[in-house]
Amino acid sequence: MNRNRTWMILLLLLSLSAAPAAAGFDGWFTGDTLRVDLYHSGTAAEERIALGRLRIEGPWPGSRTRLLDETGLGKYRVEVVALPSNRVIYSRGFASIYGEWETTGEANQGVWNTIEEAVRIPEPKARFQLRLMKRASDQTFAQLWTRTIDPASRFVDRSPVPPADVVEIEVHGDPATKVDLLILGDGYAADRRDKFLADARKARDALFAVDPFKKRRKDFNTRAIWTPSPEQGVARPRAGVYRETPLGARYNTFDSERYVLSLEDKRWRDVAAAAPYDTVLILVDERKYGGGGIFNLYATAAADSAYADYLVVHEFGHSFAGLGDEYYSSSVAYEKFTAPDVEPWEPNITALLDPEKLKWADLVDGTPLPTPWGKEAYDAESRAYQERRNAMRAEGASEAEMEALFDEVKKESTATLAAEKHAGKVGAFEGAMYESRGLYRPRADCIMFTRNDVGFCPVCSRAIEQVIDLLSR
Repeated sequence: MNRNRTWMILLLLLSLSAAPAAAGFDGWFTGDTLRVDLYHSGTAAEERIALGRLRIEGPWPGSRTRLLDETGLGKYRVEVVALPSNRVIYSRGFASIYGEWETTGEANQGVWNTIEEAVRIPEPKARFQLRLMKRASDQTFAQLWTRTIDPASRFVDRSPVPPADVVEIEVHGDPATKVDLLILGDGYAADRRDKFLADARKARDALFAVDPFKKRRKDFNTRAIWTPSPEQGVARPRAGVYRETPLGARYNTFDSERYVLSLEDKRWRDVAAAAPYDTVLILVDERKYGGGGIFNLYATAAADSAYADYLVVHEFGHSFAGLGDEYYSSSVAYEKFTAPDVEPWEPNITALLDPEKLKWADLVDGTPLPTPWGKEAYDAESRAYQERRNAMRAEGASEAEMEALFDEVKKESTATLAAEKHAGKVGAFEGAMYESRGLYRPRADCIMFTRNDVGFCPVCSRAIEQVIDLLSR
């Protein structure tokens, strides 16, 4: 009798372990998208999550075969947990505006802030547990917040998604088997629809002119949604310009002059819901240099900047593949964005705590670690440039004058970095992610380091392809 009971328990355990494979996407999920709106609050020392709204959107645009995220990317991770088995049936890594906020001076001084955000998941067929996990300093994830959700609840908003002016720019297949890029526009006045669509196509062209996006172009669909603004342009608080726009994009995020984000998460997501999307690019109808990118949220870029193509590609590197900034001399709002002696999660940044365990070691071909380069000379040139830039800004220099400075620096830095002994090789070059010392980047030059026409390094390219594979297979 005991032996029979033992066998029954073993069979039950085996059936539970095999359940996800047997069920598959259609077994677990309805095929629709469930958006969970959240309020993320706190300081550098405290953090709270509160549920906002549950909203059914269109058909799930993501992969229906790769449901678990094994890339290891993101400061946070969302998990869908089946009940009562407690098995994770869907997961995705992401970053957030709040995750950046908590590294600012205000947050470190104990100032509280609340920021809207959301996670989108395939809608489960049955009651489930939603978990938000946060990365600890040892790189493991710990539970930050959880909520049991019943999709059949009357509190799930199932009203139809309002129609929108959706334009298919380049479509290669079913959303479930392609990466769906959605381009939105903010600050485009009602008579500038044609300009927005031209800007969207130009941004598409800039992105797919650079590998690995170029060689993986057919793995993407690109669409745009037209959203007219009451007037041209977005808010620029440092210039005393305040505007209400459909998506809420604005300069001066965290009081950083060039940082363009929207803190109106519900606003832009309600617009985006009219089309399938895995990744979002928001263009603002401005010439002033600026943009932003947060992993698995969105990228932004000033469409009329002389450096718009660079902004699109660089910021998309952040938002699509979690790539970290490799520059370290420009001023930012963050204080100790990465804790000392901690290996960053970003795939292109390392603390080089153990050179023998470098996360891109397989791409290094005989290059010494750390890799020597002319850092002192580069830093001296960079300090001189920053002083000129700050002085010009303080004197109210025009965008044309600033662009001329950028051109000058681009020409000089391209030549300087190309002359490095280990130029073009993968190694560990000190200076990265806002820190002059203690953090390292993979190559002397990369589009995540400078505005130079050098494309993505092999480490960044591999990270991008891993995300393409995750979303398109």
